[in-house]
Amino acid sequence: MDKFYEYLHTVGFEETNIVGNVYYVNYLRWQGRCREMFLKERAPDVLAELQDDLKLFTLKVNCAFFAEITAFDDLSIRMRLDESAQTQIAFSFDYVRLDPGGAETLIARGHQRVACMRGPNTRTVPTRVPESLVRALAPYTTSRRPA
Repeated sequence: MDKFYEYLHTVGFEETNIVGNVYYVNYLRWQGRCREMFLKERAPDVLAELQDDLKLFTLKVNCAFFAEITAFDDLSIRMRLDESAQTQIAFSFDYVRLDPGGAETLIARGHQRVACMRGPNTRTVPTRVPESLVRALAPYTTSRRPA
């Protein structure tokens, strides 16, 4: 199996709807959180560049749902690098419920395409993916293609 970066999360009441299952927009929030935690833990110098003029624009995001989850379910959001080009990177995310007793259930799968940009907001232009980010992502590369 491919190696993945893992962000662990326990679902809270505020992430559920009136019926009690997780509201769909939270899956996208968790993709962003997983990506942020990866940068914090594995590529902190990229965070410094984001304080300067590097921008990571999310161009495309999607998520397919296979099962419902509710408050207090424990999740593993597993990020892999699907593709890296000169100015863009594509990720896949597996949402796995960690059941008592060690069982795991794939509940959703998402994808995200990100462009690297630099410059002021009115004159932002594409830029190469920072080399430090390429190195940090290398162990998490998969042969799967994004949807």
